[in-house]
Amino acid sequence: MAPKTQKALVLPEKQGQWRVVEVEVPTPGPKEVLIKVTATALNPVDWKIQTYGYFITDYPYVGGTDAAGVVEEVGPEVTNVAKGDRVLFQGWFTNRLATFQQYTIVPAEITAKIPDNITTDQAASVPLALATIVTGLYNHHPQGKTINWTAPWEEGGAGKFAGKAALIIGGASSVGQYAIQMAKLSGFSPIIATASPHNEQLLLSLGATHVVDRSLSPAAIKLELPKLTGGNPIEFVYDAISYPETQALAYDALAPGGALLIVLDEAVPQELKKEGDNKTIVHVFGNVHTPENREVGVELYKRLTEWLEKGIVVPNKVEVLPNGLAGIPEGLERLKNNKVSGHKLIARPHETP
Repeated sequence: MAPKTQKALVLPEKQGQWRVVEVEVPTPGPKEVLIKVTATALNPVDWKIQTYGYFITDYPYVGGTDAAGVVEEVGPEVTNVAKGDRVLFQGWFTNRLATFQQYTIVPAEITAKIPDNITTDQAASVPLALATIVTGLYNHHPQGKTINWTAPWEEGGAGKFAGKAALIIGGASSVGQYAIQMAKLSGFSPIIATASPHNEQLLLSLGATHVVDRSLSPAAIKLELPKLTGGNPIEFVYDAISYPETQALAYDALAPGGALLIVLDEAVPQELKKEGDNKTIVHVFGNVHTPENREVGVELYKRLTEWLEKGIVVPNKVEVLPNGLAGIPEGLERLKNNKVSGHKLIARPHETP
């Protein structure tokens, strides 16, 4: 049985300082599971909530939305997982569903068992970043922030875009790595990624066909692209960084009629937008808990165990932080200051002093 109370990392008030405190362990509803969180991943959204005070209105707030762990209790209507199963899952921005704590709740239909070839630490790197790709590409909900493509698990979806060129900006970021893998699954080739040269081999192993040095000027990068595509148009760009300068490059590189996915607010310079260029821009919201993303999330989680087992989805490389939840604030500072490259920071809540 789970204990009555647990340690959690909370923001006591808007733009406050993170603190480890004791909170109650929540109880699962009929279709939910209680998870003992053995690994939780750090993401940029976590430091942005603290620094800018956006998105969250209820405090104290437990952080974290990305994790893996062991099923501790199951609701009476749950059939897909059982007590003792190792699972990965995405959290949500409410305290009972957050992941910077030792126990949390998740709807059973958006959990997937972790195969034996993947560690729990690795598994925790997958949910949020992969959802940021899958919800933007393959969601069919009319309210979804999506380009509404045929998913790889639907008829005609796997390999649908064979021979078409894709550009992934920020390929070594967590989101960028999964963007490369989903582009490969959808058949894109060539897949060009921008990244630091020291991450080139990693990205080639994930499915990129070419890696361009991200430190080159946007103009220099744009000059490289036709050489790598054989002059073919780039119909798909995923900008995993989405700063104004990368969005400008992304939009400029995109062929008329193509699709650009971004992870921050749109900042494409107006002067780049030409009459009739018909380029689609989608600002993704990558969480499978929302009503408009739930159905595609359920479909993803039905397949995720097999994808991990077969290497169709390869988790990020991970670095485990010391001191459990107490090590997270320092890790978030590193993320904020761009001191993390090519891997995901992971904390183990049960190692909190």
